[in-house]
Amino acid sequence: MAAEKPYRFFFSQAFHLPEDSPYLHRPVKGAKEARMMNYDNVKHLLADVEWDLHPGPLATYGNWPVESREEFCLVAAGRLPIVREACESGKYNAIVLLGGGEPGFLESREIARRHGMPVTACAFSQMHIAAMLGHRFSVIDHAEIHNMYYYDLVRQHGFDGRCASIRNINFPLPRPAHPDVANIRDEKAKAARGDKSAMLEAAVIEALAAIEEDGAEVITFGCSATFWMRPFLQQRLNEMGWEIPVLEGYGCAIALAKTMVNLGLDASGLAFPSDHPRKWRRKKLF
Repeated sequence: MAAEKPYRFFFSQAFHLPEDSPYLHRPVKGAKEARMMNYDNVKHLLADVEWDLHPGPLATYGNWPVESREEFCLVAAGRLPIVREACESGKYNAIVLLGGGEPGFLESREIARRHGMPVTACAFSQMHIAAMLGHRFSVIDHAEIHNMYYYDLVRQHGFDGRCASIRNINFPLPRPAHPDVANIRDEKAKAARGDKSAMLEAAVIEALAAIEEDGAEVITFGCSATFWMRPFLQQRLNEMGWEIPVLEGYGCAIALAKTMVNLGLDASGLAFPSDHPRKWRRKKLF
């Protein structure tokens, strides 16, 4: 009889699109391994994890991927019932929210704390781990509108003093406003074959600028559609002689979830109080 795995994780995508959407940017059918973007880059972290993958809420704003503040707000609201159901099921000991923009993350932590369950997400996890590895980090991100949403996340998590820059490679996701954008899956396939990928080349240029001009000592990514570049960018920087770690959100969120489970921690009841806390504070300082 196989030994029970120590981690039982619930993964939720940020959203899903109708199967007939012309703007699909990741698989929507097949095994969970096929539907998780960049599974090959994190499967070694899942060897000791029993896990389920939820597609996330159906996008209600349209049939294209999320990028704007308005769209993130709408999918965040749709994600919360999914998180609540996972917590109430009793099947899991951690929740990992996929998606670089981590919609509904703080609210999910509030829900999950009532069940003593940790929640991790991609931006939060990358920033905290990056801050342990160097003084300042930079973010490689894919589109102007997403850059400014992510700018808010940096400030929300308290890392505006540790983030050197957000560098834009200008490869937007497929949307009505960008009908002729490069297919990111094609760019990944080119890199995997050893062919030149314009998206990867742009990331190399911006990573070098982040190092040489902005003072970054760690490189992270913004949108999860850019996470596939991590091993390629790491190799390119290594070959140039730059001894700098490159992080991506899925791996960081999985590793942080394991750490929280191992420590028996979820979140502070002062940061995420219940409806009727046993103790309360008269004043909150900044």
